Amino acid sequence: VQLQAFGGGLVQAGGSLRLSCAASGLTFSMEGMGWFRQAPGKEREFVARRHLSGGRTWYTNSVKGRFTISRDNAKNTVLLQMNSLKPEDTAVYYCAADRRYAGHFYSLDEYDYWGQGTQVTVSS
Repeated sequence: VQLQAFGGGLVQAGGSLRLSCAASGLTFSMEGMGWFRQAPGKEREFVARRHLSGGRTWYTNSVKGRFTISRDNAKNTVLLQMNSLKPEDTAVYYCAADRRYAGHFYSLDEYDYWGQGTQVTVSS
């Protein structure tokens, strides 16, 4: 499975961006997809996850009500709609996928596949 992330950029505080993660290869082997982010000098942290069947979602508290993770079935793509962006959302955003959900949606170790990062910068 290969993952490719798109959609980062520079936006003012309060603005919106939509990230896309396109999956290719043995995509039928994936059970869930998620987004993580890593700010300079900080560890990579969980942002959101979606089960590919059933559609259950999880979010980190700091983005609840502002970010929405969704799926475009036709394109094997997972989207992250980010609204009301804040400077503290500035980070490199990574998409990830797992083959079998082990119950640790927030953990890097849960995920088997990773895409390259896309930079999101929110100016104040």
